[in-house]
Order: sequence, then C-alpha cells, then structure tokens
Amino acid sequence: MACKTVTLDNMNPNIIKMEYAVRGPLVIRAREIEKELERGIKKPFSEVIKGNIGDCQAMGQKPITFIRQVLTLCVYPDLIKDDRFPSDVKERAKLILSYCGGKSVGSYSDSAGIEIIRKHIAAYIENRDGVPSDYLNCILSTGASEGVRTVINILNHSTSGKPPGIMIPIPQYPLYSATLAEYGMYQINYYLDEDNEWALDISELKRAVDVARDHCEPRGLVVINPGNPTGSVLTRENIEKIVKFAYEEHLFLMADEVYQHNIYTEGMEFHSFKKVITQMGPPYSNMELASFMSASKGFMGECGLRGGYFELVNIDPEVKKMLLKSISAKLCPSVLGQIAMDCVINPPQPGEPSHEKFVKEKNEVLQSLKERAVLAANTFNSIEGMQCNKVAGAMYAFPRLILPEKAIEKAKSLGQAPDFFFAMQLLETTGICVVPGSGFGQRPGTYHFRTTILPQPEKLKTLLSHVKDFYEKFMKEYQ
Repeated sequence: MACKTVTLDNMNPNIIKMEYAVRGPLVIRAREIEKELERGIKKPFSEVIKGNIGDCQAMGQKPITFIRQVLTLCVYPDLIKDDRFPSDVKERAKLILSYCGGKSVGSYSDSAGIEIIRKHIAAYIENRDGVPSDYLNCILSTGASEGVRTVINILNHSTSGKPPGIMIPIPQYPLYSATLAEYGMYQINYYLDEDNEWALDISELKRAVDVARDHCEPRGLVVINPGNPTGSVLTRENIEKIVKFAYEEHLFLMADEVYQHNIYTEGMEFHSFKKVITQMGPPYSNMELASFMSASKGFMGECGLRGGYFELVNIDPEVKKMLLKSISAKLCPSVLGQIAMDCVINPPQPGEPSHEKFVKEKNEVLQSLKERAVLAANTFNSIEGMQCNKVAGAMYAFPRLILPEKAIEKAKSLGQAPDFFFAMQLLETTGICVVPGSGFGQRPGTYHFRTTILPQPEKLKTLLSHVKDFYEKFMKEYQ
C-alpha cells in the first residue's frame, strides 16, 4: 500500500490545533442521534433540539418577505413582470441587476462588492451614526466571518521575532480563537466581568496585554458588542474607556457588531465604535478601526446566504490597497448574500408598498426574541445551582453551573472538560444540544454552557424544562 503524501505528522499543524466548538463533537453526536431516531432506535426523547448555533431559520424563524422577494426577482428576472410583487421590490431588483455584469446575479461582482450596495451601506452607517462614511471603505464579504479573517490576516506580522498577538474577550465567539490558531498568531485572553453583566474591565485589559508582551507582539483588540456568547451590551462609558486603552497601547480596533439590531433590555442601546471614536475627537477620532456587520443575525437570520460587510476607518491607503489585493484572490463574495445585505441596510421606506409589512415582520421577530431572552434568563436563575446574567442583547444565554466534585472527577477520568461532560450527558439524556463554556473560554474553575434563544417559544420552553429537570437529576446523582 502506497504511503500517504500528507499525514497528521506533516500537514499544517495550525489546522490540527484549531477548534470550533459550535460545530464540534457535541454537534457531530447530535447529528448521529438524529440518524438513530430516524432508524427507529428508542431514546428517552423524540427529537434533538439544537441550541448550539445561532441559525435563526433552522429554528423556525420565518424569512422577511421583502428580502426573499427581492432575491427572487434578482435570481429570476422574468418575474419582474408578475403582478404579485410590489413595485418597490421590482425597482430594487432592477437597480441591483443594473449593476451586475450582464444584468445577472450569476456574474462576478467587484471583489469589494457591488458598487450600489456599498453606497447603500455607507448611507446606512451615516444615518445610524450621524457621521460621514465613504462607500470605498465599505467592503462586502462572505458573511462577517470572512471579513474578520481578512482583517486579522493583515495584522499577521511582527517586527520583534515574537508572534503577533490579538486580544480577544473570554468568553469569545470561537471564530476568533480558530482563526488565530490557523494563522499561527498568539491569542491574548482578557476576561469579561461576569459579576458586572459581562462588562469589559480596563484593568483586566491592561493585565492581559502586559502579561502577553513576554510571549507576543500585541497588534489588535477585538470587542464583540452585543456579546456572543454572553448576551451583554456595552455602555457608552465602557466603550470610551476601551477606545482610550486601545489608543494608549497602539492597538488596531476590531468591532464585531453583527448583533446591533438585537437589544432587549430597557434603557440599553447600541453604540457603534465608529460613532464613539468620531465623537470623542482627536486623537481618538484618528484611530484605525474595522467594524463588522452581517445579514445572518439581527431580525433577518439569513445565515445560509452568507452576506456581510466591514467598514475600514482611518486605514493607511497603501494598506487598504494590499487588503483589496488579498480579497481579489477570492474573486468576490456571494452575490445573493450581497443582495440580502442590501435589503437589511436599505429597507423599504415610509410610503413604499413594502414598508408596513417589513416593519411589522421585523418588530414581531425582535419582540419575540426579547420575550425569549427574558424567559431563558429567568428560567436559568430559578434553578438551584445555576446563575445567568440577563440576556440584554444578541441571541444567547450563557448560564454558570455549579458542578459537584464527583462529576468533575468523572469528567477528568474520561479525559473531558467538566462542562463538556455535562453537556454530553444532557444531549444523550434529553436530546438538547448546547455548547460547553470551555468551547468559548471561561475563568478557570468556572463552568458554563451557551444556548441560543432561537427555538420558537414552545420549543424553547421544552428546551428549558428539559435542562432544568436534567440538571436537578444530575446534581442528585453526583452529589
């Protein structure tokens, strides 16, 4: 038998090192269980409920009509003559197609995206923040994830002989840890303050960067607001302190703002980093920043279309040229994803035929998510041994668990993290799939899990009920 050219011993070790918990071993096992149920294998439950990933429509959320209508006409322009579609939908489709090669979504776009959509993005940002935006600095991407990877990659250089380092929150969305591992960069962990609604403590940032300098050359700071997996929302005051820290430490700011529409707690609001640094004035208004947005989250939930964008602020023009060169090698982001993004940032306006229905559908989704956010946090806090900060934004709850020493020892004997052991037992017993906190990072000695609040209300109640019953039995078994 011929020897393999590529083996685990000689392949890129960074690929072996990287992990992505939200699609990790628990999810693989969840799929296996689904197949077992289909084959008629008896389980103590009838279905798997996936709380592991923020996939809105997979959890039953209905698509926004305007988005799907525009997409439909762009994909099949012959329907523009069909009287079933509103006039503003037809005009939007015509406009977008006029900027596509051959007036077809099957053509490549510019590498940075379709020009008219980039102009709409700039207008959206100006309207949101009250500060100017240049469409040439707005880059469409295959989901926000690809934009994040593109920007991190331009920071992948060091002049000190040490690896370049990027500061990321703990807990974090595993895109960041996975990307840093794949690129061979150093992950600088800073812990969010769980006892203060997951706020970002500046003294913790300072501690983290000072410790990291022995191991790397710090280059950038990632902030996720609203928070994933924490469900937190940063205050304006907190953001200003973060900006000052990044300025003092000469760090490139990366603002993951894909949940900017998902704010649930009264009195809280979304503040973009672009608006804050601009309003703070010099020297902060001259800082480099990349901010990220997506069509996958918010009220739209178009995850599979892979639409996203990022805005570059105060970037060296020569660096921007190199970044544009790097994305040109990927040809272009999904044109359908770009169209979905356009519908999000340039929705139907008052007086247009689709406006009333669009607003109604958007508000219904966000109101339901708000109610589910309260339900999830209240339920977890009603369970003895669990505590959960309010889900102020985003789409997730991240409750903290008390795990008995006997359960911790059992997990160690199996070579598993204690919260992974808990989550796997939960899955095998109830069919509920969540992600252990160890997949996102957490303070040593603490245990969590993340679940989405995306299952529709009745199914979410089932999920929460099963978690409560299981946890109570688990605690009795391992006390």
